[in-house]
Amino acid sequence: MAAGASPSPSPAPSQSTAPAVPSLQDAQESATNAASWVEQNWSTWLAMGLQILLIVVVAVSLRAVVRRSITKLIDRMNRTVQAVDGSALGGLLVNAERRRQRAAAIGSVLRSVASFLILGTAALMVLGTFKINLAPLLASAGVAGVAIGFGARNLVTDFLSGVFMILEDQYGVGDVIDAGVATGEVIEVGLRVTKLRGDGGEIWYVRNGEVKRIGNLSQGWATAGVDVTVRAGEELDRVRATLDEVAEKMSKEEPWNELLWGPIEVLGLESVLIDSMVVRVSAKTMPGKSVTVERELRWRIKRAFDAASIRIVGGATALEDAENTPDPTAAVAAPSAYASTDSPQVAAAAPIASQRPAPSPKPESGSARSFE
Repeated sequence: MAAGASPSPSPAPSQSTAPAVPSLQDAQESATNAASWVEQNWSTWLAMGLQILLIVVVAVSLRAVVRRSITKLIDRMNRTVQAVDGSALGGLLVNAERRRQRAAAIGSVLRSVASFLILGTAALMVLGTFKINLAPLLASAGVAGVAIGFGARNLVTDFLSGVFMILEDQYGVGDVIDAGVATGEVIEVGLRVTKLRGDGGEIWYVRNGEVKRIGNLSQGWATAGVDVTVRAGEELDRVRATLDEVAEKMSKEEPWNELLWGPIEVLGLESVLIDSMVVRVSAKTMPGKSVTVERELRWRIKRAFDAASIRIVGGATALEDAENTPDPTAAVAAPSAYASTDSPQVAAAAPIASQRPAPSPKPESGSARSFE
């Protein structure tokens, strides 16, 4: 029994094992592998770092040079004011504020475009240095750009319209323009929105993409036209001589001699009616000053006509003349209902006949005898 008895089982080992502690030999082997890996790839890293550094330095330097060149170009444009047809008209058309804002807008656009192109190209080159496949990135960016452009097409239209408006110098600060949707003085020109101040002081924000036509009232010259209506019986030579005297006197006085860019001309008869005739007076003025010249011209013409005893007709003056003129029908009696003998008024106004008893008939002579 002792020989056949099985040996007693040994106790089971514990389920939890202690973490293996790396030996010094393992640490030395890991360090050796890392050092060898660094030794094998340090040249590649150094080449990539130098390449990235070179790309960044070239991009920053090129951006600085381009921005400085654009700034110098804009400053030269801002300082240079070319005359129109050899006259000083160009200096009057473009004021300092207009040149400053136009130059600032053009410079901002050019600098933004240059920075985007240079830095964008440098970023793609840096990504290419890290062996990143740029084809999916460019395809995704292209799709996203198309989607954004399609969704914001109005913004793109406004931006492009503003850029061409500024580059073509269609209008500037201080100009009075008719943009179709609004009319007023330009107080700010932006790439997306143009601000106008209306005649009542209101400010209009006009999107550049909505402007289909632009009428600039501040470029070139303006025309001041005054129509004078006089009676048809006035002597034309005396009227013309009075107007010529007013025009000559006004052309020599300040500040009207600076606002007038041409002589005040009496163009002649504009229209001839039965009781009046219209004489037109016209003058070429500085842009935006036609209304001021017209008001002064009307003032002087009225005073000169009063001194020369020339009556201006039309409106209240015509009513006053009509009141002073004797009425030709005043001596004619108004039609009366009594003029007709068959009218009810005549019958009602007729005298009433007296109610007398009718005389009895006289008896005949034969009947009288028979009665007796």
